[in-house]
Amino acid sequence: MKRRTFDILVAVAGLFLALTLVASGGLLTWAHNFIGNEVRTQLAAQQIFFPPANSAAVAAPEFAAMRQYGGQQLTTGAQAEVYADHFIANHLKVIGGGKTYAQLSAESQTQPNNAKLTAQVETVFKGETLRGLLLNAYAFGTMGMIAGIAAIAAFIAGAVMLVLGGLGLMHSRRVSPDAEILSRRTTHAPDPGTAPDPGTAPVHAVHPNGKHSADGLAATPPATSGTSSA
Repeated sequence: MKRRTFDILVAVAGLFLALTLVASGGLLTWAHNFIGNEVRTQLAAQQIFFPPANSAAVAAPEFAAMRQYGGQQLTTGAQAEVYADHFIANHLKVIGGGKTYAQLSAESQTQPNNAKLTAQVETVFKGETLRGLLLNAYAFGTMGMIAGIAAIAAFIAGAVMLVLGGLGLMHSRRVSPDAEILSRRTTHAPDPGTAPDPGTAPVHAVHPNGKHSADGLAATPPATSGTSSA
């Protein structure tokens, strides 16, 4: 294959990949913005606020993670995760005595007349429902953040491929049209009209009888008997 043809094909493929990466970056950016706006809108509608950092509600050691958002409105996935796992979950442990909703519900079915247990089941159910919704918001917020990081990576990779593709096209214009990717060294037969090189011409030995030997070695005369016949 011609080197110029190869360079053009590789450069066009790189430019196509660059356009694909840029388009992917655009879609990922849209996903990042859409998810972020949805999470923010849905959480803001709940009107949930963190207790002040110096409030007695978060004075215990298990509420330490809540203090960084003291007094703020819950509007992000990261805040939702902290509120769900470090505020609601701690209160549910106290209300349910360390038991889950499933355990309390099963126990309540065996004691239908236990009003206190029934109230515990209802409270834990509401708390677990709100906690689950907040953790879903946290999951979607994390996905939006990952989409934003992936968008930046796609744009950077697209820019790199665009530069490399442009350099490839520039290089193809400087290559000789006859250049091959893998050039081979061909051996040409000597011209019949050219005299052979004295250094490489075969040397023929001369036989004592004036003839040349076939293999280039001097023929050895046959051995004669030491005594002549009478």
